[in-house]
Amino acid sequence: MRKAANVSDYRELARGRLPHFLFEYLDGGSYDEVTLAANVGDLREVKLRQQVLRDVSTLDLSTELFGKTWSLPIGLGPIGLAGMYANRGEVQAARAARAAGVPFTLSSLGVCPVQEIARKLQSPFWLQLYIIKDRGFVRDLLAQAREAKCDALLLTVDLPVPGSRYRDYRSGLSGGTRLQRGLQALARPGWAWDVGLNGRPHSLGNLEPVLGKNTGLEDYFGWIGSNFDASITWHDVAWVRENWDGPLVIKGILEPDDARAAVTNGVDGIVVSNHGGRQLDGVSSTARALPSIADAVDGKLPVLVDGGVRSGLDVVRMLALGADFVLVGRAWAYALAGRGQAGVAHVLKLFEAEMRVAMALTGCTKITDIGRAIIDRR
Repeated sequence: MRKAANVSDYRELARGRLPHFLFEYLDGGSYDEVTLAANVGDLREVKLRQQVLRDVSTLDLSTELFGKTWSLPIGLGPIGLAGMYANRGEVQAARAARAAGVPFTLSSLGVCPVQEIARKLQSPFWLQLYIIKDRGFVRDLLAQAREAKCDALLLTVDLPVPGSRYRDYRSGLSGGTRLQRGLQALARPGWAWDVGLNGRPHSLGNLEPVLGKNTGLEDYFGWIGSNFDASITWHDVAWVRENWDGPLVIKGILEPDDARAAVTNGVDGIVVSNHGGRQLDGVSSTARALPSIADAVDGKLPVLVDGGVRSGLDVVRMLALGADFVLVGRAWAYALAGRGQAGVAHVLKLFEAEMRVAMALTGCTKITDIGRAIIDRR
């Protein structure tokens, strides 16, 4: 396949280019992947009301968030190990996001560190953060983010312990050997040359101070299990606030009570998220959880959402369900694996074009027009 018309096509390009263990890590979820499937399926079940004979000759897709105006109500969400999907993959994706006028979020488990993104991007980006037991390391990483002028911090709170991901075990990513993964890499010579040989170093750049430069994947997964802090509470969120003076967003909200607690604790936004179906299987899809959370927040802070978004039409659906902004994850990661920066740029253009069609045919000329009134509840 040489051309990609949508995210599903890029998924197949990624499957054909990545070593098996990396594609399974990107594509998979936890346990039996019920929530992973529901994220996509429930969102597709949201029906919209087609409304005609409105003047939709001019459409404005821009939106404001955290004091900035973005070209689209879309951001690239954090993806761990993205630098393994293409040569310095986080840099390529960040450049595509900058060109499209949307934010890029660097995962703290990315291959490229904060300093590299800042040096090569030369414009602000967002940083995703996990709290680990070594608070000194967390404080230092926040200092690096301030120096890099990161303009938002996404604190992920739904990974006190790693989820059980059967695909990673079967593929050899966890529990496998370097020989097993090496043979899978050799079966993808394009990837082996571009990323395996020329995309080094392959360490998790942000974690080098605590992991070292030559840590293997088996050490990485073991380190997560023993070093992520399962004791964190809202008290720790307050500690992060003391060390971070920019917008602070809590990622991993699925319940209205937790959303109300976020408001009470003075954060600047939340992300309705189930970690892409990669943590607790059987929880609600984000499309189902979103409306009650948006009601609970009642406009007191921005509500972002991720999970199952595969098109611009899905973005409009999420906005109609109550989101203010939408993060995409696998969609850009498939494109990065398939065609690098050009693929990510293409997916963002596809999303914009699909949003324009959906908005025009629902009678919406600007983002603030999109609401529950365009949902068909019949």
